[in-house]
Amino acid sequence: MSSAVISATGLFSPPSVIDNDELVEAFNAYVERHNERNAAAIERCEVEALQPSSSAFIEKASGIKRRHVMDKQGILDPERMKPSIPQRPNSNYGIQCEMAVKATNQALERAGIRAQDLDAVVVACSNLERPYPAVAVEVQDALGVEGFAYDMNVACSSATFGIQNAVDAINNGHARTVLVVNPEICSAHLNFCDRDSHFIFGDACTAIIVQHPDDVPAGRGFDVLGTRLKTRFSNNIRNNFGFLNRADESGMGQADKLFVQEGRKVFKEVSPLVAELIGEHLGALGLGTDQLRRMWLHQANLNMNELIAKRVLGRDAEVGEAPVILDEYANTSSAGSIIAFDQYQADLNSGDYGIICSFGAGYSIGNVVVRKR
Repeated sequence: MSSAVISATGLFSPPSVIDNDELVEAFNAYVERHNERNAAAIERCEVEALQPSSSAFIEKASGIKRRHVMDKQGILDPERMKPSIPQRPNSNYGIQCEMAVKATNQALERAGIRAQDLDAVVVACSNLERPYPAVAVEVQDALGVEGFAYDMNVACSSATFGIQNAVDAINNGHARTVLVVNPEICSAHLNFCDRDSHFIFGDACTAIIVQHPDDVPAGRGFDVLGTRLKTRFSNNIRNNFGFLNRADESGMGQADKLFVQEGRKVFKEVSPLVAELIGEHLGALGLGTDQLRRMWLHQANLNMNELIAKRVLGRDAEVGEAPVILDEYANTSSAGSIIAFDQYQADLNSGDYGIICSFGAGYSIGNVVVRKR
């Protein structure tokens, strides 16, 4: 029996796009200027010379070809190497709220409901533009929603953990219709001066409408058959930015205040954990992997997704079984698996099974097993 239904999703994609060639051109210009300015120190071995990047390297390492961003000009300026996103007055809705409303309006239209029909709003994403007031409460106000709202962060697994919270709220009688929205501005916490990671992220916002089954017309959406969450502490993906930074001036502006990772360790340690959890979850629901029509996996790395799919299925995934949106969007953190779900579901038939699976910093893994209605 289904305890909740994902009745619709929405997607906001920033109009500005940076392809690998553009990104590499800016990065290599930065590298050249850095090495010229520090030539004497490099000669004395006091400063390490930076190495250039290439589009071929990026695509081979990740499968990424381009990414959508909230600001293109600042990122491609070799003297800046970060987006330019001016702080808005408190009297204006924030940029994450704006993204959330755009994605939500699309989801509401697809679900055939109004914002006033929402009982709760959960903003679930990797980074929030401020600690308080909650961005979710701001989104609630912008949409004109009664009820309650809150923010949550489980890094790249925020969306699936948010769906779990929505399902729980419906099961507990706290709400009948819940909005989970994921405004990810990943470009703002990416070190565009680091060769190993300057290409990883893009920006996007996804919205998910979760409803009580009795409120959703037959044939619309996906039954949520079960959710499963898992966390295990690791420093291999980390961002040390926070309110305590100002209490230690020596660390302000350092590289660890942005996204840092030990990519090879993450690949080696997370891939088997994800495949194992998917297998266990399907087994607990009485489903075999041969019944799985689609896997909407977290979009971080093409090689990683191919390995996870192979471990789950016992063979290489066929085209369409584990769709990839990395080439167009890059890694959009918690929004990635939902973008894949949003864009690769129209061909499914009633009764088809699928799984939305996220994984990332924490480590954190979240599964949502669904069945097409």
